[in-house]
Amino acid sequence: MVLKYLCLLGLCASLLLAGASRDARAQAEPTSDLDIPLAEYMAKAGPDVKLIPPGKLKIDKHRMVCGKRPTVIDPNFDSWGGAYPGYLILNPDRLKGLPTPVKLFIYAHECGHQFIGRNEGAADCFGIKRGRRYGWLKEEGLAQVCDFISKLKGTSDHAAGPKRCKKMRMCYLEAAPRAAGN
Repeated sequence: MVLKYLCLLGLCASLLLAGASRDARAQAEPTSDLDIPLAEYMAKAGPDVKLIPPGKLKIDKHRMVCGKRPTVIDPNFDSWGGAYPGYLILNPDRLKGLPTPVKLFIYAHECGHQFIGRNEGAADCFGIKRGRRYGWLKEEGLAQVCDFISKLKGTSDHAAGPKRCKKMRMCYLEAAPRAAGN
């Protein structure tokens, strides 16, 4: 939208030329380990990795969808889940034994990154709101998510668990459940 207005002001050509050279550099080489293209990830990941097409993933009988993005099931991934541009990653071994609402939240949190970027707090809120609106996150499930999150220490990217939980509870209250039939 900003580009549209700048084009109307006559700045379009210079912006497009500058953007095209930047985009070519970005496509040629990932800018961080969080920007690995799917084909490259799959080639490096090894034989234990499985690609689930968009809309085909089920977590404890819940069909999970993140737009048109596939999910990589990688038992060697170093966390419960991750989000790279255009796809999600879940580690089934780390998810094993977690309560269903926690597993679903992890997926929804990672899906949130696809829509809002790398902001962890916003991804938490996205996951909580999605769970409440879709009906798989109730008060008891939120308590399970908070119990899980509260044990985590803060990092440079994530606030400490209790602080995250406090914000997630506010997000839960902001998200009205979907009306029947929606």
